[in-house]
This record gives sequence, structure tokens and C-alpha cells, in this order.
Amino acid sequence: MVQNHLLQVVSLLAMEPPSGHTPEAIRNEKYKVLDSIRPLVPADMVRGQYQGYRGTKGVAANSTVETFVALRLHIDSWRWAGVPFYIRTGKCLPVTATEVLVEMKRPPQSLFDQTQPRDADYFRFRLSPDMSISLGALAKKPGETMTGEPVELFASHQSGSERPPYERLIGDAGRGDQSLFAGEDLVEAAWRVVDGVLDDKTPLHVYDPGTWGPPEAAGVLARGDRWHDPAEKLQVPATDAPHG
Repeated sequence: MVQNHLLQVVSLLAMEPPSGHTPEAIRNEKYKVLDSIRPLVPADMVRGQYQGYRGTKGVAANSTVETFVALRLHIDSWRWAGVPFYIRTGKCLPVTATEVLVEMKRPPQSLFDQTQPRDADYFRFRLSPDMSISLGALAKKPGETMTGEPVELFASHQSGSERPPYERLIGDAGRGDQSLFAGEDLVEAAWRVVDGVLDDKTPLHVYDPGTWGPPEAAGVLARGDRWHDPAEKLQVPATDAPHG
């Protein structure tokens, strides 16, 4: 899941603008990102397995296969140096969703009179089960005092006409469209990132189904960062049009 899906999401998020719209131009920029990711070491990762997994039919009673992983990635490039990328994925979590949250840097001075430190402004990209883009920020509350409140600008696309992912891939393959396919160089670059932490090189922590994984997952966070827990359903404004 990490090597073939989530690293592709990271490469799309962190890549520079491609030189054109051809599959080769896009893959070139994605490769540059993957090639710049520092290979993982055990300190960058926490593995977990949900309680009861070994009792599942077909699973060995002493299985050490992880059902959860939390990662910290470092991209050694001019743009992303010093910016941690966190990945968390697993089975039996509270919510089934694929979401990217990009936290912005806080300004040196706060515009509003806040007694408690607030969350950073952010962009949220929800990839599944629904698709949307959100911008979260602090806006002034109505009134005379300079007090802020969190707001979110939300835009979604729900046409219902999209084909299922694998149906689209099969169709693209039949037409020779390689836009959504990874080349050999991308695959090898992704494996280079994860090779150092394969084969039970890190402990396996047990977590309860319906939780966000083992508490040890907080160990990959740096600088006082925290995990973002996706909501099951986003708070969509009561209109069919993109809305703020």
C-alpha cells in the first residue's frame, strides 16, 4: 500500500510543474521526487497489527504481517528540505478515507487576540470515498473584538459519472494511454525508499480495532506535530454548487 499507492500520492503532491502534459513529462517529475526521498530507517516507522488479526481465517497464528504503518518521510530537495511528510494507513481504523492535509507555516505574529495557540491554516485534498478540496483558515468573528474562528472553504465534484479506478486503468491500457501507469524507474525508486525497513526490522505493536493504531505511532512525529484524524463525512454546505 505504501510502496505502490501512497508514495505515488506523495510524488504527485510534491512534484514540480511538468514541462508538458505528456505521460513522460509527468513521470519525470514524479521520479525526481521519489529519487529525492531519503531511504527509510527503523526510527522513521511504526508498525502495528490489530487485535484479533491472527484469528482471521487463513492467517497464521504467529503472523507478524502488519495491518498498520505510520511513517515519516524526508524529501532532500531545495523545496522540501526540512519539511516532514507523514503517512498513516491501516485496517480496522475508525474511518475509511484517503486524505492529504497540507499544513501551512504559521505567521510570525497573530492577527487575532487568541489566548490559546490555534491550528495552522491548511489545504485538505479528499481523494476517496468522495473527492473534494478544502481550505481551512482563521476568519474574524462578527463584532468589534479582533477574535478569530476557524472556517473552511469547501469545493467538491460529485457528477457520479466517473468509472471505477480499475475499469479506467483497463480501458487506458487498451488504448495505450500510460498516464496513470508507473514506469520501471518509478517502481524501483519507490522500492528503494522502503527496502531498509522490510522483513520485521521494526517491532510490531498491537492496537484495538476501531482506533487510530497503536499509541507508539506518535513516535514518528517531530517538532510537536500531531496526527490529523479524517472525519467520516465532511461538513458539506447545503448546496449543490461549490461553496465557501
